[in-house]
Amino acid sequence: MKISCTNLMLPGNNLTEQATQLYKWGYDGIAIFVNYSEWSEELHQEILALQERTGIIPCEFAFGDEIYGHLMDDNMELRKKSREMYKLAAEISGEIGAVTELEFAYGAQNPLPLFHSYQKMTEMEELGFLEMYKEVAKPLMGTKGRMLLEGINRYESPYLNSIKECKDVIDKLNIDNSGVLADFFHMSIEEADMVESIKYAGDSIQHVHLGDNNRLLPGYGAIDWKACFNALKEVGFNGFLNLECSTSGDPSKTLPETAEFLKKMLK
Repeated sequence: MKISCTNLMLPGNNLTEQATQLYKWGYDGIAIFVNYSEWSEELHQEILALQERTGIIPCEFAFGDEIYGHLMDDNMELRKKSREMYKLAAEISGEIGAVTELEFAYGAQNPLPLFHSYQKMTEMEELGFLEMYKEVAKPLMGTKGRMLLEGINRYESPYLNSIKECKDVIDKLNIDNSGVLADFFHMSIEEADMVESIKYAGDSIQHVHLGDNNRLLPGYGAIDWKACFNALKEVGFNGFLNLECSTSGDPSKTLPETAEFLKKMLK
């Protein structure tokens, strides 16, 4: 397994500076989240050359914008714009052999689902979701990139909160370039037993987001990382473990420390 960090957690004036620091701190990759409105050909070229310049692999790519997470929106114009953004993210991920992600919907739920966990899609919703998934993942055909289904907790998404549910949907999808993204912060809320859920999802897991149960760095909360990493080893996971959380202080201090912590856990 390799370790990486999200660019939004890093100091630096550009991706090249951030990746250079990560290399010095003992990381293997970087996850790149870009504001859709700020996308440019200059940034595109920087990403394409990043590994050669820095030794750091761009392992994940996604756009952020107010239209993010509206793939299944009732507003058809908004839905169309959101899907076009995800397709472009897929195209770029295909170029660099990285993962990108999707979910049924993303955003604070109102009202909060305090007593209605694990809501199920209707048959029509599921059919529409599967069709959408195939649509936005199409640019990845013939590449090493992947469009992964991320389990998002019930307070931020109405459906597909557990990685076990995500695995079941991936099995129904039955297309290449798909898989499950296991995010430990969301898992700490939704999985009754994280080790058992990892084993259930098995080789569908293609990428991992790291954040403790309080969304701080691994080791700053209550998750049993050793047990979870052992479960990932058991199912044959050999991809990236990517930090997507708070830096828990000065990143120039906490991120090198976390790299050491993770490598010890993985031994």
